[in-house]
Amino acid sequence: MEPQPLDLPLRPRRNRKSEGVRALVRETRLDAAQLVYPLFLHEDKADHALESLPGVKRYGPAGLLREIEAGLKLGIRAFVLFPKVPDRAKNPTGEEALNPEGLIPRTIRAIKKRMPEAVVITDVALDPYNSDGHDGIVRRGVILNDETVAVLCGQALVQAEAGADIVAPSDMMDGRVGALREALDDAGHESVSILSYTAKYASAFYGPFRGALDSAPKAGDKKTYQMDPANSREALREAALDEAEGADMLMVKPAGAYLDVIRALRDATTLPLAAYQVSGEYLMIKAAAASGWLNEDAAILESLTGIRRAGADMILTYFAPVAARLLARK
Repeated sequence: MEPQPLDLPLRPRRNRKSEGVRALVRETRLDAAQLVYPLFLHEDKADHALESLPGVKRYGPAGLLREIEAGLKLGIRAFVLFPKVPDRAKNPTGEEALNPEGLIPRTIRAIKKRMPEAVVITDVALDPYNSDGHDGIVRRGVILNDETVAVLCGQALVQAEAGADIVAPSDMMDGRVGALREALDDAGHESVSILSYTAKYASAFYGPFRGALDSAPKAGDKKTYQMDPANSREALREAALDEAEGADMLMVKPAGAYLDVIRALRDATTLPLAAYQVSGEYLMIKAAAASGWLNEDAAILESLTGIRRAGADMILTYFAPVAARLLARK
C-alpha cells in the first residue's frame, strides 16, 4: 500500500534542502575576525611544545612574531599574550609586572614595530609574576584586594606605554575596572580599551593553562575572588559594575559550560561580549579526537558556533588558526 502524502503546509525541511539554502537562512555566522588567539611566550629563544596542550607552543621572540604574522594572513586580527616568567623574577608583590623592560612590554613593542595592524591584548593579573601563584597579593593566606588593584594599575600603564591596544584584567578584584580606567585616562591613554574578565569562574577547566605558565597557586585556591560555578545572577551584578566603571568589553570564562551565562549577559548589556574557550575545553576535544571518537575539525567549528550562538561577539580560543583555515575552505 502506497503511503499517502501528509497534508503539511509547513515543512521546515524546505529550508535545509541544500547547502545554498542552508547558507541563506543561517542564523549564526563564524568568521576568523571574531577569533582572538591566545599566545604563550617565554624568555627562551626557542619555541617549546606544551605537553599540557597538544598542538600549542610557548614561543620565543622570533617564533611569536612568525605566529602572529601567520595568524594575520589567516584573517585573525587580535592576539592576547600570556608570559611564563622565570622563577627568579617572581616575588610576593609581583613587581616584575611593573618592569617596562619586562617580557610583555618588550614583546608588545616588537609586535607593533613589525605588524602595527595586529590588535594586541594583554593580561592584567599578578599570577604569572607572583611567587604565591595568585592573581593578587597574598598576606597571611588572604588575597588583598585594594593593594592588588594598585599594582594592577601600574601593570596596565606599563603595557599601555608599550603599545597595547586592549588591556584585559583577569584578576577578579573588586573595583579594578574603574581604577584602571582612571589610571589610563590620567596618563593620556584614553584610547586603550578595557576588556574585563567580568564572569571568570573558579573552574576545573584551567589546569592545562596553569601548566603552560607554571602559575598554579602554591597554597589554597582562587575561590575567594573567582566566581562560584553554581552562580549565574552574580554574573549580571559583575557585568553591571564593570559597565558602570568604564569597561569597553565584557568576558565570560570558561565558555562551553557557561553558555547560559553568555546568553544572560548578552541580554543584559549592549557592550561587546567575549567568551574564552579555555585550555580544558580545548584539551577535551583534542583528546577525544585523538582517541578516534570525534571528528576534530567538525567539533572545533561546532563548539565555536555554539559559543557565538549563545551571544558572544568574539571568542578567545587556542583553535584560532585551525578554525580560521577551516572557515577559509567553506
